[in-house]
Amino acid sequence: MVGPDYDTLMGVMERRRSVRRYGRETINDALLDKLLKAAQLAPSAGNLQARDFILVRDPNTKHELAEAAYGQFFIAMAPLVLVGCANIARSRIAYGQRAELYAVQDVTIAACYVQLAAEALGIATCWIGAFDEKRVSQALKIPLDIRPVLMLPSGYPDESPQRTVRMEPSRFTHLEFWSSRGA
Repeated sequence: MVGPDYDTLMGVMERRRSVRRYGRETINDALLDKLLKAAQLAPSAGNLQARDFILVRDPNTKHELAEAAYGQFFIAMAPLVLVGCANIARSRIAYGQRAELYAVQDVTIAACYVQLAAEALGIATCWIGAFDEKRVSQALKIPLDIRPVLMLPSGYPDESPQRTVRMEPSRFTHLEFWSSRGA
């Protein structure tokens, strides 16, 4: 039996788009707290919660992030940029050599939760993974054992992108073992 929560969640997922134009209105602290609550609720390896978010509103810093993202200057136009970081030091407590992998997994799932919560609140985001990690780390004074993994420019949408074509599940699903049909 499929309940109403599933339909609501799927509706949020189907509405979400990568938005690159934002209005000037800021995201108020009450809504920002809701986004951070979504990140807090995300699962994590060993419940170490090896992820941190840097909230960037300063125009000069956002411009530095846009430059570090190979000239994706729409990032600087977003009212808020959340920079998701893998806290390798926190993960290393339990996971040694696999710490970085688990910390990256922690921050990516937390960021997905943030994106879905943002969509449900009428806030648009765009996942940015293409950037120079060293430049971002320098701009945000990130320590060596913390790795910036993603940026989420966020704001109220000033565009309505069309839905992109998605692969059918049969193209990326393999039964019991890897098969060429998913290629």
